[in-house]
Amino acid sequence: MCGIIAAYAQRNVTPILLEGLHRMEYRGYDSAGMAVLDKEYNIQRTRALGKVAVLGEKLEKAPLDSGIGIAHTRWATHGEPSEANAHPHNSKEQFSVVHNGIIENHEPLRAELKNQGYEFGSQTDTEVIVHLLHREVSSAGDYLQGVKNTVSLLQGAYAVAILNTEMPDRMIAVRKGSPLLVGLGVGEFFLASDTAALIPVTQEFIYLEDGDLVDICEGKLTILDEAGNQVKRPVKTSTLSLGSVDKGPYKHFMLKEIYEQPNAVRATLQDRITDTKLLLNGFGDITPATLKRVEAIHIVACGTSYHAGLTAKYWFEEYTQTPCSVEIASEYRYRTVAVPNNTLYITLSQSGETADSLAALEEVKRSGKYLATLAICNVPESTLTREADATLLTKAGPEIGVASTKAFTTQLVALQLVALTMAKAKETQTEAQQIDVIKALYESPITMERLLGLDRTIEHLAKEFVEKEHAIFLGRGAMFPIALEGALKLKEISYIHAEGYPAGELKHGPLALVDSEVPVVAIAPNDNLLEKLKSNLEEVRTRGGQLYVMTEEDTDIESIDGLKLVKIPGCPEAVAPLLLTVPLQLLSYHVAVMRGTDVDQPRNLAKSVTVE
Repeated sequence: MCGIIAAYAQRNVTPILLEGLHRMEYRGYDSAGMAVLDKEYNIQRTRALGKVAVLGEKLEKAPLDSGIGIAHTRWATHGEPSEANAHPHNSKEQFSVVHNGIIENHEPLRAELKNQGYEFGSQTDTEVIVHLLHREVSSAGDYLQGVKNTVSLLQGAYAVAILNTEMPDRMIAVRKGSPLLVGLGVGEFFLASDTAALIPVTQEFIYLEDGDLVDICEGKLTILDEAGNQVKRPVKTSTLSLGSVDKGPYKHFMLKEIYEQPNAVRATLQDRITDTKLLLNGFGDITPATLKRVEAIHIVACGTSYHAGLTAKYWFEEYTQTPCSVEIASEYRYRTVAVPNNTLYITLSQSGETADSLAALEEVKRSGKYLATLAICNVPESTLTREADATLLTKAGPEIGVASTKAFTTQLVALQLVALTMAKAKETQTEAQQIDVIKALYESPITMERLLGLDRTIEHLAKEFVEKEHAIFLGRGAMFPIALEGALKLKEISYIHAEGYPAGELKHGPLALVDSEVPVVAIAPNDNLLEKLKSNLEEVRTRGGQLYVMTEEDTDIESIDGLKLVKIPGCPEAVAPLLLTVPLQLLSYHVAVMRGTDVDQPRNLAKSVTVE
């Protein structure tokens, strides 16, 4: 959601800025822009509504050449998508800023600035920042102090990078509640919201802490913390490669990431299990002794991560005999939560920068009511991993497609590892029970590869969904959250309205929607709920519904009028949610391609939701 890139170098930075914007397109945006200081130290700004390619076309016609500049992709919050609302925003032709986040008190600040004679050309909260900068720097008579005074007036979340025509060899940036990192080159410095944006120019990064201010001046980098003290932040070397954020031979990032899942699962399991043994004993400061004390579990997440948490509830309660509740972070934040003694708090996020999940964790830490906090995340240097007591990293690698695939399946793997580790500490599973689950996990990448072999079959099936406007997904037990996830994937990228339901709830409402124009997708593993599910399927078929049933090769469900089968390889019950996700992802992908939607960047959505 929105993307910042900035550069300070001894070469023309505009190609670097433009390439960085392209590499952050997956975050979601509706306009893009760039500002640099020219040879006379004037601000030269180019903005465009729509794709970064449109901005690139404008820059081809009127090139910019400068060693210092800022650029941005905007996802509209305050103000409609338009060129006037696109970043960067300027004030008095002296300051130019780009901004991620939301300034919550922008309305009173705007009214105040208007009364003082400042003219606004946009509807954005960001323009308030740049006019405040002009006022506060003019008042303080000092650039750095003026920036500090400005941010002290802001309420909300922000990452801001600033150009100042009166100090053309200086760039200042600040972050609070919105991610920002520094890329280090030889005599060059870069700023970005995302590591991937800077991989073409550096592998060395500093991940800024909340409240940090970055001052790049005359080839030197200074970082001040929120209290104004000069600090040194560790330099990290990224393992990302240029190829890891390219599509390679695949038509879309989403398809590439679906096919990367077997290796992503292997990487997440590596050094954590053998074919028969769990190698984990704890998670950093969360030791076996701590896990043994756990009397309740709260899982809090958003979107696809929430579905992973719902699935894990079944494992935690079965393996550890510990009550587990799962909540959406944006709801959890705004209610009074009853916290039982010795409750473990688990939070999930692919990016580690999800605004609601971070705010919920912050509130949890402040309350002091929880035994410990554990983050499951795909980004090791994210805010979430720094704030939680302990972290279990998924190892999915970069996920560019907005619709999460490999991040979801690796979250399921990580959650199952946590459940097994807790069961081991609490001695709530027999050795044989643990080995059964571990063996199923160990072999799951091989089965996943076999499931990918169904791609052509599912592509053919997808043709029957293309003209539909609604779909229903059904599952029982741990398959219910997978039905929710399957429905979410279809609606995200194909724009077909889809809903997931527990199959046993059909008679309590959803059955009223069933007719020949509403396809019903059922997930039917060969488990102890299969017979119950078969009864639910018959309810659909006898009312004229068209069923599409994904079931294992050894079940006795047969293709008949109104019921089409997708036979899948045998899936051990312990990992069936993980494996049966794959054909649902493929179905959504192929339907979206056939409908001609933007698969990797669906409308109105962002990869990393960094504002509330």
